[in-house]
Amino acid sequence: MNAINRITTLADHLPPVRGRLTLDAPLAPVTWFGVGGCADVLFKPADLADLSTFLAEKPLDMPITVLGVGSNLLIRDGGVRGAVIRLGKAFADIVIEGNTVRCGGAALDASVARMAQKARLTGLEFLSGIPGTVGGAVAMNAGAFGTDIRNVLIKAVLLDPSGFRHFLTASDIGLSYRHSDIPEDWIIVEATFQASPGNPEDIAQRMNDIRSIRENSQPMRVRTGGSTFANPPGAKAWELVDKAGCRGLRKGGAMVSDKHCNFLINTGNATAHDIEALGEDVRRRVKEATGIELKWEIRRIGDPLPEETAS
Repeated sequence: MNAINRITTLADHLPPVRGRLTLDAPLAPVTWFGVGGCADVLFKPADLADLSTFLAEKPLDMPITVLGVGSNLLIRDGGVRGAVIRLGKAFADIVIEGNTVRCGGAALDASVARMAQKARLTGLEFLSGIPGTVGGAVAMNAGAFGTDIRNVLIKAVLLDPSGFRHFLTASDIGLSYRHSDIPEDWIIVEATFQASPGNPEDIAQRMNDIRSIRENSQPMRVRTGGSTFANPPGAKAWELVDKAGCRGLRKGGAMVSDKHCNFLINTGNATAHDIEALGEDVRRRVKEATGIELKWEIRRIGDPLPEETAS
């Protein structure tokens, strides 16, 4: 079945929704790398009830993929089969409740940090240095500057692929370094974080320090997916990449950043295949030079193009 027939058939079986459904939707414009193919269906639900209904009534065999703001993500050039779900404003509320912060899965990590700062709450400053949404941060136990989500998460609300709601504690989720036990097709719609009262000036200074560190050490205002490889135990990924001579390495339009070599960059005309192939080349070189096998931290989804598979 060709792509047009597949998508047309899929559309005939989609349930009615109040949100926005787009067929054969380009995904490159909504990712930080700016590459990748189309989603068979892109669904932006109007609210939680709309999302739950869609999941409950969609075809049972329809794959579900959750997309945040497209950071730390590589979508392959052949696109994503099934439905890609992107949460919007209805899932971006941030509510201060005493010393806790309850936020929707689509809330930006940096916005959560700023809201906590305004409420004179400390402990969430590190989120200001994490590009992305709360849902993505919880799913991968995102962290920066000496701490991560597992240190602050109290509980989360998730929808499974059938639309059933689950209320899970932090221990239920099984957080470890850049990992959680949450299935990839479950959707994090809400999370509650623990904070504590703090001095506003100290909180502001910490966030300023984080911003300065990022600006001075990481490539900014370029097309990148953020940190590419997870740090192996007892080592730093960027140092291993540098030791293997990969700083500035190129493949097609993709390049290893010469400012921070755990970042891959789309120099302007890269394909997803260029970026992924460059990453795999870096992994191979690091393994040969150091004996350590780097693991991808960037989430890679979708299908390659047929010609890429053959190459």
